[in-house]
Amino acid sequence: MIALLCQSGCTSRPAPHSLSPDDTIKAAQQVLTDRCLTRQGLTPPRPGQRPRSSAQQQRIADALFGRPPAELSLILANGVPVRAHTDGCLAAAQRTLYGDEKRWFEVSTVVNNLKSEATYRKTSLSAVRVRHHSELTEWRRLRSHALDTSARVLRGAGHRDT
Repeated sequence: MIALLCQSGCTSRPAPHSLSPDDTIKAAQQVLTDRCLTRQGLTPPRPGQRPRSSAQQQRIADALFGRPPAELSLILANGVPVRAHTDGCLAAAQRTLYGDEKRWFEVSTVVNNLKSEATYRKTSLSAVRVRHHSELTEWRRLRSHALDTSARVLRGAGHRDT
């Protein structure tokens, strides 16, 4: 799990140029999760770092992703359940960035699975987008909130060009 997070954007600092909206949100999420882990006496994981003991990796994973049971759950159109935790540093970062963690979980899960829903329902992606118009609208609203919050987080962390 930690390696997956690190592969998807765990960097110590973004390059000093204007960040895309996605990279701005990822960088702010990284700042927030790093602060959270550090407050717990843990060293945030970084690519290329020496391997840690299994116990230390588990402590970091629990602090970052939360501990069972998952508090949020949504069943996709194909019947596959998706679950997430409301504890852990990642969830705390999402609450800060998006404002409504539960709603962000719901709409981002739906939006991130539109193509698979179209395939499952044997219909066009545009038809599925029409079906989920309200989720797409809410996704855009929450993402805009996260982008604004991210810029403030990064300015406070000493990042430029955000």
